[in-house]
Amino acid sequence: MSAATFAHTLAFSARKALLAWFRGYKRDLPWRRTSDPYAIWLSEVMLQQTRVETVVPYFERFLAEFPTVGDLARAPRERVLAAWAGLGYYRRARMLHDASMQIAQMPAFPGTVDELLQVHGIGPYTAGAVASIAFGEVAPLVDGNVQRVLSRLCNLDGDMRGSAGTKQAWTAAKELVDEQSPGDWNQALMELGARICTPTSPSCGICPVRAECKALAADVVALRPVMSPKKRPKTEALEASVLQDGSFLWLGRRRESLRFGGLWEPPVGAEREGEGWRLAGEVRHVLTHRVLEVRVYQGESTESACWSFDAASDYEELRLVAVASLGAAEIGLSTLAKKVLAVAGIDARRVRPRTRGLNEVRSPD
Repeated sequence: MSAATFAHTLAFSARKALLAWFRGYKRDLPWRRTSDPYAIWLSEVMLQQTRVETVVPYFERFLAEFPTVGDLARAPRERVLAAWAGLGYYRRARMLHDASMQIAQMPAFPGTVDELLQVHGIGPYTAGAVASIAFGEVAPLVDGNVQRVLSRLCNLDGDMRGSAGTKQAWTAAKELVDEQSPGDWNQALMELGARICTPTSPSCGICPVRAECKALAADVVALRPVMSPKKRPKTEALEASVLQDGSFLWLGRRRESLRFGGLWEPPVGAEREGEGWRLAGEVRHVLTHRVLEVRVYQGESTESACWSFDAASDYEELRLVAVASLGAAEIGLSTLAKKVLAVAGIDARRVRPRTRGLNEVRSPD
């Protein structure tokens, strides 16, 4: 049975049951207490490839610091990245900031899928989420949870890592979206995937749409969704140099086009000079497509320990920053940078900011 045919035969009682389950048992999440499209958009960007429990405190702090899309658009890039620091996938923060500047120039927040797709960095999923949840447009969406739910509910047999499977999932989502409550319907599918129709050990016995689940009827729930094997992440060997000068520390700000772009870190790839260096330890940091294995060297800024870069280095700027100011709002440190500093005995997570923050910088002699 095709997704379209299945959609038309999905029992009204099953639709009603799923919506009733969502409205009665949905998690109390901060972005569900508002109809503000900016807040909903922010939550959807943060939730991409990130767990809900991780996102909640970031969402609340970010929204407190940038309460409107105009506030975000006017904020310096460093401040935005600092507020995002630790959440990962930093390209999201840069694209969110760029998009906010575009939206701030519009007469109103874009409210349809077509309008949202014209905004830098907003794709079909995010457009569908914002349009349906914030504005009530009858628009489908497919994320990882929805893909899994639809694969089982409709017994889709296409590879969801390929174009054919992706097309099947979007066709099913389009045909199934509830015309009366599209926002609740889309959130119900996401909630079902997060809490009931999980990747392993799904709770089929308490699923509100189990009577309509074609994969359950065919006893192939464990085989859905069909997913081709992931490529193994490549290992990348790096060296970081933690160079202190009294109560100050050398940090570099990564070029925006690179991994961790716009964030600060102890320089990686520097050519160390002198004999005043010691190996402090090693850090292993796992990303989606890379495993970073970083050897951390530590030294004091004296004639016996220094480093140099060529003109094509990965950094837009190098600064001496007070160690006591590492917790300042203007300093965005990636999780990897914090791990590197921790190996060198500097816990950036516990440092409290001074009044002057990043401006407390000493120029080199």
